[in-house]
Amino acid sequence: MPDGRQRQGLRDVKKQSWGSSSPMGEADPTHGRRREKGEEGTRAETAHKPISFSSSTMSTEEDAKWLQWVTHQFETIAGKDGEINLQEFKAALNVKESFFAERFFTLFDSDGSGTITLQELRDALTLLIHGDPMDKLKFLFQVYDVDVRHSMQWLGTGESAGGEWGPGQVPTRLHPHVGTGSGSIDVDELRTVLQSCMRESAISLPEEKLDQLTLALFESADKDCNGAITFDELRDELQRFPGVMENLTISAAHWLTPPASRPPRRRPRPLTSAYWHNHRSHLLCLAVYAGLHVLLFALAAHAHRALGPSVMVAKGCGQCLNFDCSFIAVLMLRRGLTWLRATWLAQVLPLDQNIQFHQLMGYVVVALSLVHTVAHVVNFALQAQSEASPFRFWELLLTTRPGIGWVHGSASPTGVALLLLLLLMLACSSSCIRRSGHFEVFYWTHLSYLPMWILLILHGPNFWKWLLVPGILFFLEKIIGLAMSRMAALCIVEVNLLPSKVTHLLIERPPLFHYRPGDYLYLNVPSIALYEWHPFTISSAPEQKDTIWLHVRSEGQWTNRLYESFKTSRPADCGSKQLSRSLRKRRSQRRPQVSEMSSENHLFCNIKCYIDGPYGTPTRRIFASEHAVLIGAGIGITPFASILQSIVHRHQKRKHICPSCQHSWMDSIQDEDMKLHKVDFIWINRDQRSFEWFVSLLTKLEMDQAEMAQEGPFLELHMYMTSALGKNDMKAIGLQMALDLLAKKEKKDSITGLQTRTQPGRPDWNKVFQKVAAEKKGKVQVFFCGSPALAKVLKGHCEQFGFKFFQENF
Repeated sequence: MPDGRQRQGLRDVKKQSWGSSSPMGEADPTHGRRREKGEEGTRAETAHKPISFSSSTMSTEEDAKWLQWVTHQFETIAGKDGEINLQEFKAALNVKESFFAERFFTLFDSDGSGTITLQELRDALTLLIHGDPMDKLKFLFQVYDVDVRHSMQWLGTGESAGGEWGPGQVPTRLHPHVGTGSGSIDVDELRTVLQSCMRESAISLPEEKLDQLTLALFESADKDCNGAITFDELRDELQRFPGVMENLTISAAHWLTPPASRPPRRRPRPLTSAYWHNHRSHLLCLAVYAGLHVLLFALAAHAHRALGPSVMVAKGCGQCLNFDCSFIAVLMLRRGLTWLRATWLAQVLPLDQNIQFHQLMGYVVVALSLVHTVAHVVNFALQAQSEASPFRFWELLLTTRPGIGWVHGSASPTGVALLLLLLLMLACSSSCIRRSGHFEVFYWTHLSYLPMWILLILHGPNFWKWLLVPGILFFLEKIIGLAMSRMAALCIVEVNLLPSKVTHLLIERPPLFHYRPGDYLYLNVPSIALYEWHPFTISSAPEQKDTIWLHVRSEGQWTNRLYESFKTSRPADCGSKQLSRSLRKRRSQRRPQVSEMSSENHLFCNIKCYIDGPYGTPTRRIFASEHAVLIGAGIGITPFASILQSIVHRHQKRKHICPSCQHSWMDSIQDEDMKLHKVDFIWINRDQRSFEWFVSLLTKLEMDQAEMAQEGPFLELHMYMTSALGKNDMKAIGLQMALDLLAKKEKKDSITGLQTRTQPGRPDWNKVFQKVAAEKKGKVQVFFCGSPALAKVLKGHCEQFGFKFFQENF
């Protein structure tokens, strides 16, 4: 925190004259950072898109198309007078902070009329695209020179101001037409600019921290210590950051950036070794599954070949349905799958894709059922047309009179009921139902598998044989799970209400509840919903014996009710039993806290709940990896919070320090399955406050790293904030430079307080994976928890680099 002398310096430093203004402008903005849509689609991802044209690659045809696009967009915004005023300009740029819109507007308004004409806009943007890096720097300087009102006057190779420019001709000079200005940036102007940069990047820091950032950048740039930053000093400061000056862009709304034609999506070639390495178990199971269906269909059809083609098709589909409708339950035996993960079969079977196979099998059941029904309808129609048949078509289809089936001729009506139930289950299982706050609809309709199995036993004479073993396993698991979850009620003992409506629950841990890092459980809170069970990843490490941590993001009806029940009013059981509450408080103070919470957001409770689990996930493979890359997007950090704590705990158990010489070494013998040589953890968050979820935990991990051996960090953190603009954006470059300078000085990041510097925007995955591959720490396995859209991007990069990819699913 700056002392009184520093704060006085912010007021007393005077600027000195720079002299006459110089040519300025901006050009050659290279392709800006592409903001991938996904879990984390944000306003910043759609509202801040840089002009993405380069003078070195932009052809005359592309230039003409771009100017045509700008003209079209201008005409949709401008009124009948054909001009854009300041308010329209702000709306078009869609900026959070009006400072930059006003500065750009003033510089674009060449005649000082208070409006921008189409010609003024085209002239300004042409200069900003085709100028050299020095033009961009001079434009940036005049944006920062707050007390000077500049506008554009065009001199040089083109025609007079307001004229058209011929091929290869661009405006070459801009100078102020109102006032001469100081031509330098003082400390107060710089503070104003950095404050606006913070608002543009959705960064909130205390006033004292803003003062420190301002002084750090000002003192670094003001080489002659005369109390003002000149153009040459700003240029020299930017040159300390390689590539920034050449790649400066002006972040603008979509109306300045024409819609790019999407290149065809490149799919990985199945014959490549990388694709086979990542999908071999999946592809083999699919091949076995398809081959089994062909075999079952062929055998059943051949056995009924004397009854005609329609019966052959119906019987073939029916035999496949016997297998599918029984085996589909096996894919949801969570306890059995968790047990299999600890065996060698985890290397052979695609256990991580059990839900995808379950969904695939569901679609196959629907398709086979439709074909099976149509084939029988065709057969019934042919029978009804036969003179020898005593039954009409509707009797064959809807009644028991024809005696079709082995239980009182009920095959036809049970078949119709089965098809209706199946279509209802399919409709209510769609993502639009499950993710739109109607989970109860999905849950209750999915329970119709019980009447469906009963109907299938009545419908087909052989189905009970197929269901016998899977059905017994299924009901055994359900009975065991119900007995264990309801054996004893547990209590939620503490609640932390975290930013972005995340509820951090601390639940007392049962004595026999043994889990591994990354596992998840099902939670039931009767006071919220009596019959609803929802899965959540355990965010505490197994080494923590007293409590289980859960972090619940409010995204649906149940999770929102959970959060609001603590936010709006204190639950009835909260605050009672003062002695036990005091004891829990003392114990909680001994445990590492997730974040510093105010008293109104931190409650001690005694709320009844039930848990079912634990269940395994793909992240169990992490400890068998050599080089693990953990990527969490938003609340997707939860499985890795548990894993990171456990990894450091295991790593420290292998470390020894000589009490005499302080030499440290690691045991060559590792624990049961710990093969890790290096861990890279990448956390991508939308905004600054989301880092508060686990900042205390990450701080502790960094402190532990500082005490480890000197051969290099075993655990490396990488933090990204997607709402923050990057160093190549004119609205953020000053702030990012100041953050870098202050981080080097204080040895910690101003945004999170970690030693790791928070990077603006999204990761450049190609560079990230290139760095990982260059470290050569062993076979790389990438583990991801976040949005499916980002998962597809990461999966493609992993296949390119030959990394194994695992995605968190449940």
